[in-house]
Amino acid sequence: MKALIVGGGSIGSRHLRNLRALGIGSLGLVEISADRRQALGAESGAISFSRLDAGLDWGPDFVVIATPSHLHVEQALAVVKRGFDVFVEKPLAHAGAGLTELSALVKSKRVISIVGCNMRFHPGPAKVKELLDQGSIGKILFARFQFGYYLPDWRPGVDYRANYAAREDSGGGCVLDGIHEIDLARWMLGEIEQVTCFASRVSSLEIETEDVAAILCRHENAAISEIHLDYVQRSYQRSCQVAGELGTIFWDFNERRVRWYDSASGQWTNFEQPGEWQLNDMYVDEVEHFLACVRDRAPTMLPIEDAVGLMRATFAAKESARRASPVWAATGSAV
Repeated sequence: MKALIVGGGSIGSRHLRNLRALGIGSLGLVEISADRRQALGAESGAISFSRLDAGLDWGPDFVVIATPSHLHVEQALAVVKRGFDVFVEKPLAHAGAGLTELSALVKSKRVISIVGCNMRFHPGPAKVKELLDQGSIGKILFARFQFGYYLPDWRPGVDYRANYAAREDSGGGCVLDGIHEIDLARWMLGEIEQVTCFASRVSSLEIETEDVAAILCRHENAAISEIHLDYVQRSYQRSCQVAGELGTIFWDFNERRVRWYDSASGQWTNFEQPGEWQLNDMYVDEVEHFLACVRDRAPTMLPIEDAVGLMRATFAAKESARRASPVWAATGSAV
């Protein structure tokens, strides 16, 4: 198979390494920086291109879009119009323009697509989802999700003020950056119907975007989720709690385990994270899932059509914060 990676930043270079390790022998890279093209080409053996159209003319079997968020929809449209299967890193978009056209084009061209959802492949959330699907806590009533980490520590040696996360026009801000937690809430509890959000820059970070967000969601099944996202916690925090009529499930990234309380027995059961598991494993598992779906022409875990719904919920959160009022996720209109 021939794989074309668009964007040679941290996530693009990760995909290059993982695809090479998985035996994809023919790699292409689209990158506007000549220095980065040269360095990554030498490291991975990838053929380098400075323009997307040149990379597409190379004739890849699939394309991975790993550029800044504000470029995703434009580049995905160019890829799908040519009929190539596509993996788009999260978030699918930084604004709503072009999403309806992209979704319709994916369907008409019958391409296989996925939007980055690597946290679904983390053994913690995956175990939570498994327990929920088994009915281990009965009807789901509410859930809490959290992600927070100090933005200047994300990439040591890189000025955080130059990061896409610091700028509104490039799709930064903790709401879009923390879309994994919104995705997990939607994946575990079902479609989001109504959103209320408070989000703003409350710290002394020199950024244009919000650095703290508190999101409250009502799902179509009447369950309620609370999602906390931030750029300010000095230690990395990621966790979730899901409560049902028959028990509760907890997962904590730092504790490396899932805990399940069963009210019928009054007992706790712990599910420890595999000791040999490494952070990169979820990215490998995610791309292996995509490759299997490409081979089998089968739907992926988060195709573009479904990710459009995720983006609507995310944009509803940002709109709610702007209006200081609840917003319907499907329409973006105030409640």
